[in-house]
Amino acid sequence: MIRVTVSYPNTPGARFDLDYYLAKHMPMVDEKMKPHGIRSWSVTKGIGGGAPGSAAAFLMTATMDFDSIEQFQAGMAAHGAAIMADVRNYTDIAPQIQIDEILRVKAAPATA
Repeated sequence: MIRVTVSYPNTPGARFDLDYYLAKHMPMVDEKMKPHGIRSWSVTKGIGGGAPGSAAAFLMTATMDFDSIEQFQAGMAAHGAAIMADVRNYTDIAPQIQIDEILRVKAAPATA
């Protein structure tokens, strides 16, 4: 399994419309990538760095999981232009994209 991480550096003075990102962009990405095997996605907001009081390195991060890199690449070949064209609607930050192989996942224990 692979994880695609899209991170937006915490750039002072940058524009990021979180409402648009959550309500329009990510659902659009999900819809376009569903036929290409997207398994799950999440969005997290940076709230701090490792040292107390330090700023987060990234303002926002999205992750998307696929069974294979080929699935992701096929989805981007088909829909990447539309997905990337939408970026200007919510931010002026250039996203950083990384693809990782997931080696191990520990699920949270079930609660009663």
